[in-house]
Amino acid sequence: MTTRLLAQTGRRTQAPQPYRLGALETAWRSLEHAGTPAELRAALASSPWGDPGGDTPWALATGMRMAAARRTAVAVPPARRWAQGRAVLLTARELFVHHRPLPEPARRDAARLLGARASAAASYQEFRERLPSTAGWVLADVEEPGALWKAEARWWRTVHADGTAMLRDGRFGPRVVVGAVAVLSVDAWRVRAALESAARGGRPGEVFDALR
Repeated sequence: MTTRLLAQTGRRTQAPQPYRLGALETAWRSLEHAGTPAELRAALASSPWGDPGGDTPWALATGMRMAAARRTAVAVPPARRWAQGRAVLLTARELFVHHRPLPEPARRDAARLLGARASAAASYQEFRERLPSTAGWVLADVEEPGALWKAEARWWRTVHADGTAMLRDGRFGPRVVVGAVAVLSVDAWRVRAALESAARGGRPGEVFDALR
């Protein structure tokens, strides 16, 4: 499915075989048979991910990212703060960097996570002012949309710090598992970002500097 969709967009890169999640997968058995973006949207709509609101690459990606934030907030209470922060970044980038409205399902998810007033803001400053205290932290001191990369780095630092604290708690339970997943996710992001930075001629260490 992935290879066929990439070919339709004019990309020639051979997509790697996806990692099989086994009991953790929620929709792949339906998604892997989708041959067009419209079929992919239909498969998502009948899955726990829900309708992304469109079948363009942008709508599919945005819808799934916001759905992931919503599902995380509901199913993993210790990670709700991170999910809200991720919804802030995604909403701000779409509305005030790319200047395009969120697909309707993503807009509803954003309203659930951030409040209806924030998701309906007409300006970046208004958006910041309307965010709930549990989510506004990610944009602290980020005065304009062009500096959202700083907010993203803050988000990753927060996930790492919170996850490390959960691991240090030392008691058995869901929080330890969530903490381990958080720390491993940050490590994976660091490696990926460092490799991309090196490929573009930068210093891999720049990525780690941003997260200090």
